[in-house]
Amino acid sequence: MAQMFVKRCRKKNFFQNRKFRLPNFWRARMILAPLEKINGDDEIMNNPPEVWVKVCRELEKVISPDALNRWFSSILPLSYDSGRLVLGVENAIYQYWIEENYLNQLRECATLAMGREVKISFEIVGSKDRPLPTAEDQLLQAEGKEKSKPFSGELVSRYTFDSFVAGVNSQFAHAAAQAVADAPARTYNPLFIHGSVGLGKTHLLHAIGHRIVHKKKGAKIVYVTSEQFTNEFISAIQHGELVKFRRRFRQADALLIDDVQFFAGKDRSQEEFFHTFNALFDGNRQIVLSSDSPPGEVANLQKRLVSRFEWGLSAELQSPDIETRMAILRKKTASMQVRLGESVLHFIAERVKTNVRRLEGALNRVAAWAALHDRHITPAQVEELLKDFIQQETKPIVTIELIQRRVAEGFDLRVADMTSKRRPAHIALPRMVAMYLSRKMTGKSLQEIGESFGGRDHGTVLHACKTITSRMQSDDRLQQMVGMLTHKLEEPADR
Repeated sequence: MAQMFVKRCRKKNFFQNRKFRLPNFWRARMILAPLEKINGDDEIMNNPPEVWVKVCRELEKVISPDALNRWFSSILPLSYDSGRLVLGVENAIYQYWIEENYLNQLRECATLAMGREVKISFEIVGSKDRPLPTAEDQLLQAEGKEKSKPFSGELVSRYTFDSFVAGVNSQFAHAAAQAVADAPARTYNPLFIHGSVGLGKTHLLHAIGHRIVHKKKGAKIVYVTSEQFTNEFISAIQHGELVKFRRRFRQADALLIDDVQFFAGKDRSQEEFFHTFNALFDGNRQIVLSSDSPPGEVANLQKRLVSRFEWGLSAELQSPDIETRMAILRKKTASMQVRLGESVLHFIAERVKTNVRRLEGALNRVAAWAALHDRHITPAQVEELLKDFIQQETKPIVTIELIQRRVAEGFDLRVADMTSKRRPAHIALPRMVAMYLSRKMTGKSLQEIGESFGGRDHGTVLHACKTITSRMQSDDRLQQMVGMLTHKLEEPADR
């Protein structure tokens, strides 16, 4: 039936122009809507264009016609599988604007349309290298003729090594990730990437997955967060599907686990992951992990897991310097095909310093404004647009020296006691608290912190962090003191 519909369209020269693109939201519905009556419910669920028609009918109830025409008219439904709808957008500006302003409504409408929870993700398809599909291509896709792709889990297409800008802050982690991707399970296994939020850990995990799939067609890559692993494990127990769960994770060619710190305190999940790790390692399969801190500093993690995480290589990502931030912004604007002056890019790079994700978010906001108003944007306008970003960045800079002063004041000691060789209990505990706060709040390495505390080695700092973390769980007074010191360190200096 669907084939007959396409043939009728061809007889009427509907596809005479092979480069025909859907001109607006209503034309998209006019072209695709007849498909709703052609196939049964199962086929509708498996055909992205038909799914998108159903979602559009819900969207028009909650979003204005102008917004639909402006932001949704050029969207292309690329795939729908297992409750995940992948939508193609023309460029990063469209993706940013929809995610910022309409993502909740889009999710709700998709869930209503399909009668189940639907996850939404985007792919940029309107670049010069990959033109938008024609209307006929969409209808052929609805017939189920889309070419199959190699299994690659939940990998995000834009997170590749080519799109990652490596600077002094990330050269080591970037090189290690490439080495692992080029020779899985033969170089560093496991690879443990750690660093603060928004510095590129997830990007590198996805890049490794993409490179392995590129080099080995059909490779089975499994990417999940530790939370997803735990949720799937619980679901498998509830539904009696442990065999299926274990087969999925233990037969992977590469297992990429994000945010392993969230395994903390989940003993059953840790037990399951321990055996999964052993099965993969013994089977010569690659394991890549990420966390916000090194293996030895992840709280409430079983020692046997920590020891296995330390078998391979641990690589840290730090905040980018000004040169790296400028390089990131230039590369991002080139991929978005947006022109912004060097003064504007420099302004953004100067104001947003600590977090690459926040840096890209700031650029997306400025680029969206420039595209909508179609005129040159000044640094003054940029400052107004980014005032919330700038407020986040103007929080006081916490240094090791500042921590030492605050801790000494809090425990009624001299600052010199923080670096002295003396080890009585009334000095040793505050010194360990200062080391713990330095590790938590400054982003400095263990070695750098040790040097600032009288030339102590990294093992001493690591021991201090573990001791304070453990004691805070049973000592309420210590926990309150650490919390009070943290609050004082985060207060603006003029208070």
